[in-house]
Order: sequence, then C-alpha cells, then structure tokens
Amino acid sequence: MEQLIVVLFLIFFALDFLIEFVLNELNLRFVRARSAEKDIPDSFRGKISPNAYEKSVEYSLAKGRFERWTEIYSRAVTLVVLFSGVLSLLDRLAGGLAQKYSLGSYGQGILFCLAIGLLFFSRAFRQAFTRPLASKPGLASTKPHVGVYLSDKLKGLILVLLIGVPFLFVVLWLMDVMGALLVDLVVRLYHDVPTLDDRGFPTFIAPWFNKFEPLKQGEFRDRILALADQVGFKTSGIYAMDGSKRSSHSNAYFTGIGKSKRIVLFDTLIEQMTIDQGLAVLAHEMGHYKMKHIARMLIVQTGFLLTGLFVLSLLLDFSALYTAFGLTPSHHAALVLFSLLSGPVIFISGRL
Repeated sequence: MEQLIVVLFLIFFALDFLIEFVLNELNLRFVRARSAEKDIPDSFRGKISPNAYEKSVEYSLAKGRFERWTEIYSRAVTLVVLFSGVLSLLDRLAGGLAQKYSLGSYGQGILFCLAIGLLFFSRAFRQAFTRPLASKPGLASTKPHVGVYLSDKLKGLILVLLIGVPFLFVVLWLMDVMGALLVDLVVRLYHDVPTLDDRGFPTFIAPWFNKFEPLKQGEFRDRILALADQVGFKTSGIYAMDGSKRSSHSNAYFTGIGKSKRIVLFDTLIEQMTIDQGLAVLAHEMGHYKMKHIARMLIVQTGFLLTGLFVLSLLLDFSALYTAFGLTPSHHAALVLFSLLSGPVIFISGRL
C-alpha cells in the first residue's frame, strides 16, 4: 500500500510539473516568435512605443526563463523534503524539544510545522537573490533589496508567532478532540478568520510593511472616485503606497471589506503613468469587483476546502500514508503531509 501511495503521488506530481513547465515553454516560444518579427502587433500599434514594446518582450522572456528554473528548483525541494528522511528527522527533533521543555504533543506539532515552514522559507530566501534576473530589461528594479526582503521576512515571522502559532494550536486541538467533526468547525473558522483578516490587514498589518499616504487632492483622485461611483464600489479611502522600495513595477489593488475597503496605488503607478493609463489599471481591478470574481473565487475555495477537510478527516487514521513518507501517525504529520501532497492532486483533478 505504501508503494502504491508513493507511485500515485509521483504520477500526479509529474503531471502537475509537466503541465506547468510545458505551458511556460510554449509561452516563451510564442513570445520569441513575435519578437523575431520585429513588428508591433496591430492591437498594440499606436498605443505603445517600439522601445517600450521591445522591453516588454525582453522582460517576458527573462521572466519565463526565471520561472523555468524556479519551478524546477521548488519541485526538487519538495521531493527532497518528502523522500530524504527530513520529515522524520524533524519530527523526532521536535518531539525531543517538546519533551525537554514539557511542551506536550501540541508543542511537538507546532515545532514540526514551523520547521517545515522554515525549509520553504530558505527556498524563498534563495529566490530573493535570483529574482533580479527577471528584471533584466529594466522594467523592474535590478537591486536585490536584501535588506527589505530580510525585514519583510522578520516581520512575517513575528506575525507567524503572534497569529499563526495560536491558530495552529487551535487546529491541532480541534483535530485531537473532534476528529472527523473538525470539518464543520474549521469551515466556521474559515469563514470568520478571513473576515477578520480582510478587516485587519489594511488597517493593522499592511502599514507594518509599507507606508501609506492618502492620495493628494486633484484630477486623478476625482476621476478615481467617479469611476468607483460608476461601478458601485464604495471605498473608505484612496492611498499611495511606497511600492518602489521593492520594485519599479506599476500596480494597484483593493483590500478589505465593508468600511475598511481601500484603493491602494503604487507610487510607481502615480509617477510612471498618465491619468488615463492609471484609470485603465483601476478599471481592470474594479472589473473583478463588478463581475463578482472575488465572490466566485471564495465559493470555489470553500468547495476545495470542504473537499480537502473531508479527505483529511479520512486520512487521520490511515497509517499507510504516514509510513509511505517515513512518519509515524499524528495529527501534525497529517497536516504537513496534506499540505505537501494535495497541491498536485488538486491541480490535476481540477482539470479532469
């Protein structure tokens, strides 16, 4: 049974990788072909300068090459974690620390989950130094921003300790006392926690990572408000964010719900784009709101969550799953395995 589990996972894992990899290669091939023509497509002619079009092509190619190697690297890390014995080693170390400091089984579970998270943190750390390869054409900042990156990760770690650890404790406790009934309770948490996050993120968390200032009075602000009113998008404010400290990309986004809903503009968008261009970016984002894409995505995510929780509840006592990857049965092991194994399965099943 253990061998069958490993074989099935590897099949799904390989299919997932091949689909993503081939799609990226096909996109690179298409962009190269259009670039070789040395001509701006009709749909862009008159709307973009030849120099800007050439830079966008160079950027797309550099980004695609970067994604090719990061995809290979990230998959390799996942396979190493699953099949090198790292999982069982970290579980034993977490158990030893929990026993030494009288943290109990919940302490072991939390330490184990955090250790796995750190492994993938190191993967992201490597990408922080290779990411500038994708900014070669100059459309994005070429600085590695190591200081900003480390600051972000330190703040993220603090948030994990303040929010993630207590939440993880609650989940493990629910798994322990409720078993299969965990599905209903976690679904309730799923609906409550994102609501708190959507309200708290723009007000308390986001300002910890970036500076936000109200957009100055003027034509741009007035036209944004007019556009928002036209589509029925009510906002508590329009803010400029110092996105330039990480990248020279221009962007905008909406965040929050209810009275905390904000429109956020990167300072690079304000500096680099005309008012009409900036409004076009915002119109795209507001289109997601108008077409109820966010609500639909929440419904889809809820469906995946329900399915995943149901599967997880069935696997809690399925010992072959644990032994297939060198672990002893436990709730924290079930959480980690589910997070590592479910991605490829969900990806493939969603396309069948």
